[in-house]
Amino acid sequence: MFAKVPTIALAASLAATLAGCVVPYSPTPVAANFPTSRQEKLQAAAHWTTIADHIEQRVVTDMKKHPNRPFYIAEDKDASPFKRAVTTQLMTSLVKDGYVVARTPTGAWKLELDIQAVTFTPNRPQYRYSGAATALANGVWVLSDINPTVGAIGVAGAADAFHWFHSQFAPGDTPKTELIVTLSAGDQYRYYARSTAAYYVADTDRALYGIREEDTQLTKLFKVQGGR
Repeated sequence: MFAKVPTIALAASLAATLAGCVVPYSPTPVAANFPTSRQEKLQAAAHWTTIADHIEQRVVTDMKKHPNRPFYIAEDKDASPFKRAVTTQLMTSLVKDGYVVARTPTGAWKLELDIQAVTFTPNRPQYRYSGAATALANGVWVLSDINPTVGAIGVAGAADAFHWFHSQFAPGDTPKTELIVTLSAGDQYRYYARSTAAYYVADTDRALYGIREEDTQLTKLFKVQGGR
């Protein structure tokens, strides 16, 4: 004879079982996170030259499949400091790698640099890492949940190792500002190569990227009409 399970215990058990389940039917798709990825945060002019070198390498690699011609980059007189620096570095990288950079577009592959700034809502969550330095025994530490291949570390170097692992993450909140940088190569008829990448931008440096701050002050105009 089976023992009677209390109603409350049964309900609690059923609730715990269903807690991790998604309902089988829903009027809209269930919101889910993408797998964790990393995105660089631009914080210095040296970072600008680094990404310019990177996108240059990707585009010229694809262009090796096409006829060998000089490259031409149109300079934007109204460019932001960021766009001007990246354009200049692209020219430098091409010349350094042995490519011809023409001063006129005639007979050359045209390189176009497109920069799109995107502003999200502020105070976005930032999940940098899980785990922390954990004491296993007297004088022995382990960096848990960071890299399963990392073993125990002597206490003398544990703090340095802990900070070394965490130095890969940018400090502060997740920026609300991001840049989508695209470099295209082609002619007047079609594109032959494109490279697109996204980067975080420090919110305090938005002016360097040509982003104008929103006017948060509300102004209301009143029209005064004549009369008694």
